[in-house]
Amino acid sequence: MDDATTEGTTGTTLRRPIPERWVQYYLGNGPSLAWLLVVNAAAFLVGVSFYVHSEPSLRDVSSLLYPLFGDSPTALALGTLSLATLLPHLGNRVRDAPTNYPLTVIHTLAFVWLVKYGIWTAVALNLRPDLYFGFTPDLLWDYWGIMLTHLFFLVEALLIPYYGKTTRSALALALALAFINDVYDYGFGFYPPLKYEAGVLLTAITIALSVLSVALAAWLFDRQESNTMRTDAVSAAERQ
Repeated sequence: MDDATTEGTTGTTLRRPIPERWVQYYLGNGPSLAWLLVVNAAAFLVGVSFYVHSEPSLRDVSSLLYPLFGDSPTALALGTLSLATLLPHLGNRVRDAPTNYPLTVIHTLAFVWLVKYGIWTAVALNLRPDLYFGFTPDLLWDYWGIMLTHLFFLVEALLIPYYGKTTRSALALALALAFINDVYDYGFGFYPPLKYEAGVLLTAITIALSVLSVALAAWLFDRQESNTMRTDAVSAAERQ
């Protein structure tokens, strides 16, 4: 029996720090879930706009590589897709949301990207506080606005294990894609635009965050058993 089962609907644990009744209220009701999806979509568009006007910009890369270049917008897109899978399940318990292997991949990737780039942004800005920290009109957004909005990535990521599950293969895929993203960013110089050149320290921190975010997913998520997924597939085939 896992922690999510034993905690009931009001208690919290280290693996489930948000009371489940709150998760149920915000993700199990149409209006609140819709608002969260709208906020995500708006934040995604703001992120895309940033990468359009940055140097290098989206214009400098192939459209097929946009998900690797636009790290934070990719995290938001994956998070939005993960949350959107709850729409057919509205009115039911969030933690009983249906699952299958493609969904385990979506939820795992969303969690890993949200955690990785939520933390990465705070770290990157604070490696050179002389360039970012301040209270001028520009720095209020360049430092405080960007850092705080990205820290909300972590809150959203923590919601996903309440309804999503993972598998070893989904975790392995997430780690492989995270490393590919790191090679693209730092091997070819397409890391998120900064006011300074990323050096060895930031590169090492980013790689460590790839490992940390996947390890955290492995700990926080319940596992989707392969025999359960086969049973779900057989049931779906029988209904057809």
